Amino acid sequence: MKKILIINGHPDRESYSFGLSEAYKIGAEKSGADVKEIHIRDLDFNPILQFGYRKRTELEPDLLDAQEKLKWAEHLVWVYPVWWGSVPAMMKGFLDRVLLPGFAFEKRKGSLLWDKCLTGKTARIICTVDQPPWYYRLINGSPSHIAMKRGTLKFIGVKKVRITCIGPIRLSKDKFRERWLGKVEKLGQKNM
Repeated sequence: MKKILIINGHPDRESYSFGLSEAYKIGAEKSGADVKEIHIRDLDFNPILQFGYRKRTELEPDLLDAQEKLKWAEHLVWVYPVWWGSVPAMMKGFLDRVLLPGFAFEKRKGSLLWDKCLTGKTARIICTVDQPPWYYRLINGSPSHIAMKRGTLKFIGVKKVRITCIGPIRLSKDKFRERWLGKVEKLGQKNM
């Protein structure tokens, strides 16, 4: 049984991202996977890494729980809207506060290299954009994809990262959204 953690980074519970999270969860549970969730909007934490890495800020209980779930999971599913070429601010704060040295990576003394602490995991990014995905990729260079896939997930040891980019969401019709909910449920069934 595969251990899957779904992390939803949208601050609005009534958003399409929540529908996508639920669709993936339904599919994964149909396959027999063990599924846990983190809805970042429901966590009680300060999203600001106040002292950078110079001084440690104690983690709130919700962030300690999130770290346990991240360690537990074999497959991470990140669901969020792309805003300003990045992830929502609350999700960025979550990443800053949770993926800390000693947990997600460890800097080597006297070296620019680091050790990756969350190896052996795979990931799926499911994000929404307000432009056609091909435009986001070819014209804008997919900055959020690069940041999450290379700058974050591969940096901490997640080797296989797949991306599902859905758009344009703004002005999309119900039929378009329903079709994508079905596709995401199938991804969940395949544990991909």
